[in-house]
Amino acid sequence: MQAKAVAKTVRIAPRKVRLVVDLIRGKEVGEAIAILKHTQRGASPVVEKVLNSAVANAEHNYEMDADNLVVSEAFVNEGATLKRFRARAQGRASRINKRTSHITVVVTEKKEG
Repeated sequence: MQAKAVAKTVRIAPRKVRLVVDLIRGKEVGEAIAILKHTQRGASPVVEKVLNSAVANAEHNYEMDADNLVVSEAFVNEGATLKRFRARAQGRASRINKRTSHITVVVTEKKEG
């Protein structure tokens, strides 16, 4: 059985969030939360919140044991991009893309044996 949590349109670029998500993939939940608490990146609190939500979903919806969970999948997809313009020299304008992310974390129970 697996439980998942998704955070959509988070205002952090997917490339930055992937650096954090790669740290916790495949780890036990307790270890993953410890890693996120001690990682100094802007995406860490957001990923931690999604992970805690996935754990809560596992406990509440599927009666899984929180101490026995593993982050089986964690991935980041690109969300909608906000397009903004910045004034440049000689009356020109250049585009600034403010990227958003969809963060998904899936937890499963550890295999016994």
